[in-house]
Amino acid sequence: MHDAADTLARPRSERTRRIEAPDADLRYDPCLFAPDEADRLFDALRAEVAWEQHRVRIAGREHPCPRLSAWQGDPGAVYTYSGITLHPEPWTPAVLRVRAAVCEAAGARFDSVLANLYRDGRDSMGWHADDEPELGVRPLIASVSLGAPRRFVLRHKRRRDLAPVDIVLGHGSLLLMAGPTQHAWRHSLPKTSRPVGPRINLTFRRIADR
Repeated sequence: MHDAADTLARPRSERTRRIEAPDADLRYDPCLFAPDEADRLFDALRAEVAWEQHRVRIAGREHPCPRLSAWQGDPGAVYTYSGITLHPEPWTPAVLRVRAAVCEAAGARFDSVLANLYRDGRDSMGWHADDEPELGVRPLIASVSLGAPRRFVLRHKRRRDLAPVDIVLGHGSLLLMAGPTQHAWRHSLPKTSRPVGPRINLTFRRIADR
């Protein structure tokens, strides 16, 4: 059994920088994909992925997610979060292209991806951590952003003395979150009232114990 987080990311790009934060291992590459390639990937993903609006359970009530999503992966890569269980759709060509680049950049293998399409600034992701049991004890999450830049904010779960970590995730960028990050920090993609175009985010992961 292999837990991707046991071999974190030794990022292979000189562009990759560490984001300093206690109890976290964060690395950011602002340009995993050059702008032209990022444009092509965005268009291909928007066209080929079977986007749908999932419903999540919060405090015993179901709510529509404020974004469109899809779950792709290897057979058996089943994932449960916020009261919904996702069974993987087959990998599509553009997602496989992104996965190959991410595996090379991170030095790890990923068997599944949660894709999110944020249609405008009203679409968002609330505070949460990717700490579900099926992701393992120290999960490695590789997050690719394509399209309009958006703010990504992390907040420590216990230490109120620490300021939030605020990152603008750009077109073609890669953020690696590893080690204790998911168990010590929550993160969100806030709404914005500013005019902003669509954004696609692919968060690659590995389901443990398969």
